[in-house]
Amino acid sequence: MKLNYPAIFYPCEEGGYAVDVPDLPGCVTQGETLAEAVLMGIDAASGWLLGEMEDGNPVPPPSHRDAIMPNPDGPKDGFVDMLPLDIDEYAKKYGRKAVRKNVMIPAYLSTFAESQHIDFSHLMQEALAEKHRQYYT
Repeated sequence: MKLNYPAIFYPCEEGGYAVDVPDLPGCVTQGETLAEAVLMGIDAASGWLLGEMEDGNPVPPPSHRDAIMPNPDGPKDGFVDMLPLDIDEYAKKYGRKAVRKNVMIPAYLSTFAESQHIDFSHLMQEALAEKHRQYYT
């Protein structure tokens, strides 16, 4: 699912930019440069939306860019730009949703595992998590 959400970018006094996505309550982030702020905004908004979707909550529709205005009580030099989101790609990397995988194992291992009351799913998750840790450390 590809979506575009408007975000408000505010230059920070200490440098960088703060990013607020008004359609996603509490979705704020920042970056040291404008390019980093855009990437951080995409990541924050994608994570916000994925969390809601995985919890079974409805996704708020994005507002039209022209409907979003920088906060009149906030910094005067804020501006609005769009964040392009690819939720499917984000979910492939960071999603919590379980996926079914069928595997083939020798019969003797199946018999052994069943006799020991080994949870196949749990064992596979532990083994893959360990491989993941080894790969990324």
